[in-house]
Amino acid sequence: MNELVRLLSNFIRTVAIRLPDDVLTALKELSLRERSYWGKAVYSLMFDNIKLALEKGVPVCQDTGVLMFFIDAGTNFSYINMLPEAVRAATLKATEDVPLRPNVVEPFDERNTGNNIGTRLPWIEWNIIPNADYAEITLYLAGGGTSLTGNAKVLPPASGFKGVIEFVLDVVSSYGLNACPPFLLGVGIGTTVETAAILSKKALLRPIGSTNHNPKAALLEKIIYEKVCGLEIGPQGLGGSTTVLGVNVEYSARHPATLAVGVSTGCWAHRRGVIRIKSDLAYELPFYKGEVL
Repeated sequence: MNELVRLLSNFIRTVAIRLPDDVLTALKELSLRERSYWGKAVYSLMFDNIKLALEKGVPVCQDTGVLMFFIDAGTNFSYINMLPEAVRAATLKATEDVPLRPNVVEPFDERNTGNNIGTRLPWIEWNIIPNADYAEITLYLAGGGTSLTGNAKVLPPASGFKGVIEFVLDVVSSYGLNACPPFLLGVGIGTTVETAAILSKKALLRPIGSTNHNPKAALLEKIIYEKVCGLEIGPQGLGGSTTVLGVNVEYSARHPATLAVGVSTGCWAHRRGVIRIKSDLAYELPFYKGEVL
């Protein structure tokens, strides 16, 4: 248990301080494409910020968000029963050691718990993998600005994908500035608001530059990407030619009478990491080349 908590708390530290390799690569590529003076200036400040966070060992953003864990747990993973307790203990430890900003407020008490632990937080979303002997844990730090952009709506099917695109653009043009662009845009499609919303959040967990396996969904990603770029919101909302890190669409089958769409965003400091832990506690960090916990 102690070693599992140590691994997870150090993993949280890494996600808070170091941007994933794919995010850093995308930011570098966008900075080369940016045409506006102020956009280029913003990118320069971003890279200074990233460098200082690594040098000083402090979070890359002062808003370290609320911790959301998406766990693919193998039924033969030796520590599956310990994971909920280990996640909470690691959150407490990381809050003190990194440190993470206390961001958890109990809504009916209007009280900050002070330790990033609260009712149903940290959030844990489970997926069970039969006969596997590992757990793959994805951590997303959900900051305030990006969460303000989140929205979901159930459309009549007659709205079609034209209606989906219009809804996404309406959300982004209304609240996208809060998400500290260039942001990653996640779009979920399903039956109900909650399924569309969670799919849009899971879309943010995909590698930047990946495309949906369904060619039509991949085409929708491309269309939305081009239209959002056309808004020219630009880095930090100051105008420019680069607004999005990418657009990821995830979907489920739906009811014949509904077409639900959800929108989530991840800011330029898109703090999402994955750790795969085996039953012998060996681990892999696919988004952080060379990182040792």
